[in-house]
Amino acid sequence: MKNMKKAILFYVTCLMLAGVSLLFSQSSSHISDAITRFPANNAVNVNPDTHLELTFPSAPTIGDSGEIRVYCADNDSLVDILYMNIPAGPTKPTPCPGAIYNPVPYKYESGNFTNANTLPGTPSGLARPTPFNYQLTIIGGFTDGFHFYPIIVHDSTTATLYLHNNLLQYNKTYYVQIDSGVINTKDRGFKGFSGKTDWVFTTKSAPPDADADWLVVNSDGSGDFNTVQGAMDFIPDFYTKPVTVFIKNGDYEEIVYFRNKTNVTILGESRDGVVVHYANSEVFNPHPLNLKTNEWPGTFPSRRAAFMVDNSSNINLVNLTIKTTCFGQAEGLLVSGEKILVSNVTIGGSGDALQTNGTAYYVDSRIDGHGDTILGRGAAFFQNCIITSYGPYMWIRNTDANHGNVFVNCTFDTQGERETTLARAPENGGFTYPYIEAVLINCALNGITPAGWGQIGGDPSNVRYWEYNSTNLSDGKPVDVSQRHPDSRQLDKEKDAEHLTNYTNPAYVLGGWTPQLAPIILSQPQSISVKKGQSATLEVKVAAVPRAEYQWYRNGKAIKGATKAVYKISKTKSKDAAEYTVEVKNRSGSMKSQAAVLTVL
Repeated sequence: MKNMKKAILFYVTCLMLAGVSLLFSQSSSHISDAITRFPANNAVNVNPDTHLELTFPSAPTIGDSGEIRVYCADNDSLVDILYMNIPAGPTKPTPCPGAIYNPVPYKYESGNFTNANTLPGTPSGLARPTPFNYQLTIIGGFTDGFHFYPIIVHDSTTATLYLHNNLLQYNKTYYVQIDSGVINTKDRGFKGFSGKTDWVFTTKSAPPDADADWLVVNSDGSGDFNTVQGAMDFIPDFYTKPVTVFIKNGDYEEIVYFRNKTNVTILGESRDGVVVHYANSEVFNPHPLNLKTNEWPGTFPSRRAAFMVDNSSNINLVNLTIKTTCFGQAEGLLVSGEKILVSNVTIGGSGDALQTNGTAYYVDSRIDGHGDTILGRGAAFFQNCIITSYGPYMWIRNTDANHGNVFVNCTFDTQGERETTLARAPENGGFTYPYIEAVLINCALNGITPAGWGQIGGDPSNVRYWEYNSTNLSDGKPVDVSQRHPDSRQLDKEKDAEHLTNYTNPAYVLGGWTPQLAPIILSQPQSISVKKGQSATLEVKVAAVPRAEYQWYRNGKAIKGATKAVYKISKTKSKDAAEYTVEVKNRSGSMKSQAAVLTVL
């Protein structure tokens, strides 16, 4: 009898345990089903540069243990691994980890990394030992590696997972495993993925054509690439044919770094709609200890910006927003190259929002920073730009080999409650720059001290702090320059006519380079319907250097006098109902708009 009772008790216990197990299994399955994966499970035609995303029913948090692993389904070989117990990067200015440059990048082949010292999560190349191992990834072939966040969660329900760059390949099937504790949910229900079928995707069979001159980046995976970096990595070094990288509207949270590129236009679908950003800074990605300076020309060790152009030429950045989300020494954009053209771009950074080395031309752009907003060695020409800052606007370091910073028809709009100077002293860490140059012509100023310029120190005889026709931003009246720094200079219209002619000519400032950009239509004229007698306005927005000329057409015939970006009909008549187009042109080329239909009711 006792044995029978024990048997019954054992049987009931087993049933209860089985029920709990089934319940847990159903619960886990339910939780997994509630998680949206990107790429979707069993997705095909995935770009190899994709990030991975998990969207949960509620906001997840990032754990500090476990691993994320990616395997090739062909042979179950490990392709990539992220260790969550390794910190992303430094959070304090000291001690700064250092690294020595090494030309060998990491690459995973046949089950092994080609260089054992470049395992993700360890110092790359010939890096000096550091107090901690930080997450490292190779970006754009810069083999010292960049610290990066393996998972990013903002105030949302989506966790974005960042694999190490360029390890996934075309025409491969991969499966992802995530340990419990990598990502936590409020109900602690997410236990990760452990099998071979929880998260599977297959990459595209082949990359774009090698000679493609138009590459599309779209974060949703519908373009040629998911990331800006993926597109730039695809373009061969020193490729002579022009290539346009068109970025669809979207949020691109990534460090972008490329070098040795030529003849590339990076074009955003819309200035505010394309945002490339990252929380990068000198603290998070510091200079190597053994290469503390980065004088132009030559390889520079800076890894601290969100978007970096290095040793490249004939690069056009058009119609997008680039920014860092860190404070401190943290550029949104850092360029070192020749013939860099930046048009209709918003640049956001902190102390050094823009670093510009080599010949660069900035037009119709906005630069927002906290102080030392523009850093660099020149030559840089700014036209029709808005610059904001809380502290000194510039820290200039040009030598007598080239010009410095020249601003024509620009706005300097100081933020905060205190006045500041246009430039700080030409000295940095024991280095002095006696030939620094900053020239302002027809600029509007707000919040600038009466002296205008910071202390110079040393021999000021070769310093060019020059102004002409500075006006108050508030009322357009001439600035009171009676208390300007004694070593600065106010140019005279007649006596300095030659200087004014020269310094309003970009080619003079930029070593003979005349910036040119064939017209690009940034926004097309839109079809509209109006009642008879009402006004009708058609408009096109264009990026072009030099400025574009316009000609509007009604049903294919030129409209006399319609030669501006905006065409307005004050009182519409029935005969005004038609198709309207506009041709834009300059000496670099021409472009016709799409047709806009005007309907008169």
